[in-house]
Amino acid sequence: MDAFARALAQEAEAAGGGFALLFFSQSLVDAEVLAAALRAHAPALAHAGCSTAGEITPRGLEDGHVLALLFPSAAFTVASAMVEGISSSGMDRITTEVEALRRRLRGPAGNGADAGPGGNVFALCFIDGLSYAEEAVTSAIHWGLDDIPLIGGSAGDDLKFETTRLIRDGRVTTDSAIIVLVATPIPFHVFKTDNFVPTGEKLVVTASDPERRIVREFNAGVAAQEYAASVGMTPHTLTPMSFASHPVVVKVGGEYYCRSIQKVNPDGSLSFFCAIDDGVVLSIAQPKGMVESTRAALREVEARLDGIDLILGFDCVLRRLDARNRQVFRDISELYRANRVIGFGTYGEQYRSMHLNQTFTGIAFGQRQAAE
Repeated sequence: MDAFARALAQEAEAAGGGFALLFFSQSLVDAEVLAAALRAHAPALAHAGCSTAGEITPRGLEDGHVLALLFPSAAFTVASAMVEGISSSGMDRITTEVEALRRRLRGPAGNGADAGPGGNVFALCFIDGLSYAEEAVTSAIHWGLDDIPLIGGSAGDDLKFETTRLIRDGRVTTDSAIIVLVATPIPFHVFKTDNFVPTGEKLVVTASDPERRIVREFNAGVAAQEYAASVGMTPHTLTPMSFASHPVVVKVGGEYYCRSIQKVNPDGSLSFFCAIDDGVVLSIAQPKGMVESTRAALREVEARLDGIDLILGFDCVLRRLDARNRQVFRDISELYRANRVIGFGTYGEQYRSMHLNQTFTGIAFGQRQAAE
């Protein structure tokens, strides 16, 4: 990690300073070792990031890497904060933290970047993907942002489902969220895309443990049995690949959003990546072409910005599993590479006020000359 930290410090110095986003596999990198290397070799470089469930590198979809994305200070003004203990405390302090970040971005005299509505400002968030708090955190951040668009991803741990790590300015935590506000004259566009359509097959949650995101019963039957029967499988054959290929969705405000299943528990209950509660009506979804839907979304973004310089992307790990299962992994990887996507595989995605699953969310930046 020392060589990585030194190289990053050199890049930042050559760029005249900046802010670094860091995404890393815990199978490769000990977060504390990474933090120590950054403190030793890049003490002046502000940074933030998290552990992953796979990375999106300049070569496409990969695993077992640490990567950094530098926002040069000549084009980006950045303010960040870490909020700890998100699973056991109120959300008011998150909104307060967002308001403080907006003041910092404006400057002490109200000069500099305008963090108010209409300003060229966006917000990023990274949240512990095992905290069971992403919905509340996302809502609280959005509440404090007004019209500033929010995009982000939930930290992963390579599908171990044990502990994720977040890092900010040399400090490593868990059960935390990082909020980053960025102002820039470079044009950008926040977007999302998914690849599923609802069917008429319904599952009603009749018994659950909302605090732990566990469904015990669907339609008054054992959850795993009811789900398996709905997708034409048997309970003992259910795997993360099964859940990726046969997602369930909920209708909110006229739109359908995925509520992805994480795993089957020994008692036949199902653990979810998203909030769940008694009475929620879920529809079995039918996946559509992932490559085609993603390509169409990226073409729309490219047309909107008149060219793409880079995309910071947050891609649900279940999309990655589904891509492997449907043998389109290489195609999706090449699509990301060709469109200059950098980011990571998540345990959930944040888009404006929503915490989502099985979605690709991103912020695309236009060509640099477009900002001149």
